[in-house]
Amino acid sequence: MTKYIIDRFEGNYAICEQEDQKIISIPKYKLPLHCKEGSVLIQDINGMYQIAPEEREKRKRNLKEKMNRLFE
Repeated sequence: MTKYIIDRFEGNYAICEQEDQKIISIPKYKLPLHCKEGSVLIQDINGMYQIAPEEREKRKRNLKEKMNRLFE
């Protein structure tokens, strides 16, 4: 299952980065209402996207660990 990370919003599109670092545009109407920059999405069988909150927390934790190692 491919994961997408919302980088930013431009007009009616969310600009997202795939796991393979490819950039794609996803129409906002396919996104859940409460998504924001940094949200991790997965695509369901209907072509709509769902937020994967556990993945966002995992990314935040990994980033914090990297920052801690960098400044220690």
